[in-house]
Amino acid sequence: MNSDSKKQYVVAVVGATGAVGEEMIKTLAQRSFPVKALVPLASSRSAGSSVEFGGKDWRVSQLTENSFAGVDIALFSAGATRSLEFAPAAVRAGAVVVDNSSAFRMDPTVPLVVPEVNPHAIARHKGIIANPNCSTIQMVVALKPLHDEAGIKRIVVSTYQSVSGAGKSAIEELAKQTTALMSMQEVEPKKFQWQIAFNCIPQIDSFLENGYTKEEEKMVNETKKIMEDDSIKVCATTVRVPVFFSHGESVNLEFARPISPDRAREILARAPGVEVVDDPAHGLYPMAITAAGKDASFVGRIRADRTVEHGLNMWIVSDNIRKGAALNAVQIAEKLIV
Repeated sequence: MNSDSKKQYVVAVVGATGAVGEEMIKTLAQRSFPVKALVPLASSRSAGSSVEFGGKDWRVSQLTENSFAGVDIALFSAGATRSLEFAPAAVRAGAVVVDNSSAFRMDPTVPLVVPEVNPHAIARHKGIIANPNCSTIQMVVALKPLHDEAGIKRIVVSTYQSVSGAGKSAIEELAKQTTALMSMQEVEPKKFQWQIAFNCIPQIDSFLENGYTKEEEKMVNETKKIMEDDSIKVCATTVRVPVFFSHGESVNLEFARPISPDRAREILARAPGVEVVDDPAHGLYPMAITAAGKDASFVGRIRADRTVEHGLNMWIVSDNIRKGAALNAVQIAEKLIV
């Protein structure tokens, strides 16, 4: 799909009333994506409502297989089940799908893309392009330039993931539980299996037979696919924390070649999509409140791992709804029309 500077596109947003869908629409507007018409789609529960874009209200229609006539680009944010059911229909109608779910990520025929890392993969699409897991996106944006410099052999990552990664209902649950507990009232978990307010839950998604969760396996497999290097060893632990927006990640790296903390800072300071915040002596390092609403992956606490020959530790924080989902999808769409 190519464009000239005057061409505009019909863009569908599937899951338009969800947290990610709403952010996709906002991001399209903020980045002045050339939208001729917006087609907001959602379940029957939201059909008939409206979303604001470009100074006007657009009616939300119910998602069906016939929703994509005339659509050029379809941004999907409604979950894997919906993507598997409706993305092929969008492709048959002539749209290019950018899918935010896990449905197609490990399909060898579907590119898994982070534009700062592997934009060339977009050219291989056959109608569907997959958006990676939010935790994977923010990590590989920071790690790819370091991998190019010194060759990453092993990654050990522990995540501190905000509740917004589980949707609007999870945000509401944290807010309600916090209010209830501060009022000395009991809480009953609904969205999460345990109380999330004032607690950390070391489980995101279901457990596999190997003892890891699906979320952890996503980080392992997606990192290798995006970085295009199956030799990288990845070990992940993913944890849900009582934060509304932004995921934090403690990342330990072992390299094949020498790389100092100062050299890593130098490389990351000029890397696309990365902002270095690393002055611990003055209390400057990335935090959830640093990243919320921002586009970058923020990196700090860069220091040597003295237990291996060529090792670094670092701390990465990014807004999971923004760069971890909506922004990455819109950036892919921007690459499609260049």
